Amino acid sequence: MVLKKIKKVLEKKPKFDLIELPYIDVTEDPVRPELSLEFRQAYGRKIYGIKDEEGDIAAVMCFAFTHGIPKSVEEMDKLSKDAAMQAIHRAGVQGNVAIAYTVWAKKRGGGKHMVNEVYKMIKESNHLSRLVTLSPLTDMARKFHLKNGAKEVQVNLTTQNFEYDIELTEWEKLKGKVTEKWRKTTWSIK
Repeated sequence: MVLKKIKKVLEKKPKFDLIELPYIDVTEDPVRPELSLEFRQAYGRKIYGIKDEEGDIAAVMCFAFTHGIPKSVEEMDKLSKDAAMQAIHRAGVQGNVAIAYTVWAKKRGGGKHMVNEVYKMIKESNHLSRLVTLSPLTDMARKFHLKNGAKEVQVNLTTQNFEYDIELTEWEKLKGKVTEKWRKTTWSIK
């Protein structure tokens, strides 16, 4: 029993790099294959993937950046266009809500790792305050998001929304304060 626990701790965890993807084959998307590549790249929308240690894409996630929570793909389209137009006047800063509207794994476990990597990216961003999904009304989507730590926000006519808490922990807040104080001290010494 103890040996199993030690072995588990010492096992090498897979390493992933989150990258923005310029192109995907939308027919591989099991969630929303009807959405064109142009739709996924327009108006403050982005496509991300995680690259594994072999250099393969293990999972893909598509986002729209908005200022609210959409109840449908059509509403997400309008909200992301509005946020993109507002960004023109805000030095390119898109909406403060990242809407994940599709995710799929190309390798086993990729979806969970994708959520973790995106979670880290959004936590570290300067302008994103929320990570919310626009998921289909399926039990599989519901179980996936709840299992990965999201909370159900609302169930709509054709979709459901889940939110991942991206609040900084007390340790992260303290680390940020110490880092900031150290930087100020270092600059004042020079």
